[in-house]
Amino acid sequence: MQAPLVMTVISPDRPGLVDEIASLVSQNGGNWLESRMCHLGGQFAGILRVVIADENRASLKASLERLSDKGLEIVIHEDSEDTGSDCIEVVAIEILGQDRPGIVSQIANAFAKRNVNVEELSTECRSAPMSGEQLFEAKARVCIPLNCDIMDLQQELETIAADLMVEISFESV
Repeated sequence: MQAPLVMTVISPDRPGLVDEIASLVSQNGGNWLESRMCHLGGQFAGILRVVIADENRASLKASLERLSDKGLEIVIHEDSEDTGSDCIEVVAIEILGQDRPGIVSQIANAFAKRNVNVEELSTECRSAPMSGEQLFEAKARVCIPLNCDIMDLQQELETIAADLMVEISFESV
């Protein structure tokens, strides 16, 4: 029987980190299914999902734990079935505007009040091309539950956008 595992990885960034992890997964008969990885503030951070035969799971976990000697922190979780079955619509949201504290907090609060699940979120700050001001950009993929009034959510997001002077786009996926 196959056992899916979800892992988080963080380490000071250096070449060869992904290879070390991928090699151990492969050597233990595992299959790398999906991942999201990036360089943030001098650190390599990632999350990945693999599937491995039950009889090889302990060996893979032990092999990965030995990477802590090289500065890698790996947390391994059993993959659980998706419990977000009340999702009626997936929506892509993009935010762009001058950076200021609290943007993510206000948007996340609007989601939380309506039990909207954030499935994916990426954010970054960068210099605006002409002015050099700090721009904040976020892209999110959210799952709208059955009991959420989508128009109400969109209206609150637009109110937040006006208050923060950012642009928000809201589009069904």
